[in-house]
Amino acid sequence: MTDTLAGRRALITGAASGLGRAMAEAFAQRGAHVVVADIDADGAAAVAQAVGGEAWAVDFSDTQALDGMRIEADILINNAGIQRIHPIEEFPLEEWRLIMTLMLEAPFALTKAVLPGMYERGFGRIINVSSVHGLRASAFKSAYVAAKHGLMGLTKTTALEAGPKGVTCNAINPGYVMTPLVEAQVADQAKTRGIAEDEVLEQVFLGHSAVKRLPEPAEVAALAVFLASDEAGVINGAAHSIDGGWSAA
Repeated sequence: MTDTLAGRRALITGAASGLGRAMAEAFAQRGAHVVVADIDADGAAAVAQAVGGEAWAVDFSDTQALDGMRIEADILINNAGIQRIHPIEEFPLEEWRLIMTLMLEAPFALTKAVLPGMYERGFGRIINVSSVHGLRASAFKSAYVAAKHGLMGLTKTTALEAGPKGVTCNAINPGYVMTPLVEAQVADQAKTRGIAEDEVLEQVFLGHSAVKRLPEPAEVAALAVFLASDEAGVINGAAHSIDGGWSAA
């Protein structure tokens, strides 16, 4: 495997598990020095040790602590996220605010923190892990859908501002990927939709997909690696779906 990212420093949020871990592994395999950032300090340390990177134990819901920070990274992947499922009329405001802070405000704060160094070096790659829900909506996920749509707006604006200075910003928009975040949704999806838990995969996770399997974390990570590469230097401000055709409908 070629060291296509040798010498690059990649900061990946939510990298202690799931998609973030898969991306940390993929980037390290291609020569990048990976900063594994996660609220799970033990998990971050374990992944960092496994990939030969470094751990950053951090709570991205505390955006005030990030404001004014300067972070040196060639690649930023905003991946950290959570999910809450409620009808709008029952959605707790506290949970709404948490999702907005973690999944929209934190990516903005981190983008703000890495851009000065990227501009000085004339190179940068910002990859926002959005979702098919950044392009489409689903019932009972008002906060998540709103945050991901907002992240798409941030992606496009960053692309316009940063592109002339050698920095690209793109989004990856996966459908359901079988990670701990998605596995934790099964019971809530069944409850809110009035179906059995063993029906969630077929009716919900694959219901909109023309390809009747879920993407693997490694497939999403491979797309991120390409977007971070020199070969993707003119790809900017784009949404890259990996959803089996869900967003094609």
